[in-house]
Amino acid sequence: MTDPVSRTILLLDIEKYSDRDDIEQAYLRRMLYDVADRTLERAGIDERLRLRADRGDSVMELIDANASVTALLRALLTEVPTQLHAVNRMASSSAQIRLRGVVATGYVAVDEHDGWVGSDLNHACRLLDAQLLRAALRERRDDFALCVSESVHTGIVRHGHAGIPAEDFHAVTVDSKNGPLRAWLHGPVPDADNDHSEKGGTSVPGASSGERPAPRRDDRPETRAGAVFHFDGGAPTFGGSLVGGDQHGVSGGQVTGDVHLGGSGGESA
Repeated sequence: MTDPVSRTILLLDIEKYSDRDDIEQAYLRRMLYDVADRTLERAGIDERLRLRADRGDSVMELIDANASVTALLRALLTEVPTQLHAVNRMASSSAQIRLRGVVATGYVAVDEHDGWVGSDLNHACRLLDAQLLRAALRERRDDFALCVSESVHTGIVRHGHAGIPAEDFHAVTVDSKNGPLRAWLHGPVPDADNDHSEKGGTSVPGASSGERPAPRRDDRPETRAGAVFHFDGGAPTFGGSLVGGDQHGVSGGQVTGDVHLGGSGGESA
């Protein structure tokens, strides 16, 4: 295994991907990677500065620590909503794409199977799966909800760089098997069942996420909602077979430690 190296972690996930048929899933995959590539290009982060793990309904990017996190956040806040609007205004209701996103920083190692290992990566995955982030996206009209880690907020967001309004980020706490995770949600904080803002809140064991079904062909776009990751026993598991689809800079498919890409450990979201 390599020594842990400081990375920027970007996660993007499509809502309710598994509720779509094969044709719609193929279309959504193309849109996801178009959005990811254009956003990273806009931030000045080319393929030489990142590793990608393809999970079909989601993408994980490990970005070189020398790449600008400020430029990445600015691109996510401006480019992603613009791209999603352009795509969705031309798509049928069943092909609407909505995304959850997480940006975090931390140390990640690569093992002999090209698996990714690191507690900071685990934490980023738990933020992506948070009920609060899913609830936030359900209430958004721009089809994108973004959460950043405490380290990203401390190092970048709170300083009010151009295009990254600090006042638009709100402190939230997400429950995890290792205890509460503090993060910052862009935009209004929803009333979520299992997570809460810094103003307080009570966890409700076994409560529903409140997600609505995926859009059908005769639904209006407002009824669309999203796919999630499954976490067996509290450890994040990306189900299905080994890392599927196109791979850029990543081979193999299993991340050792708490995060598993592929294998038979869970059902794909």
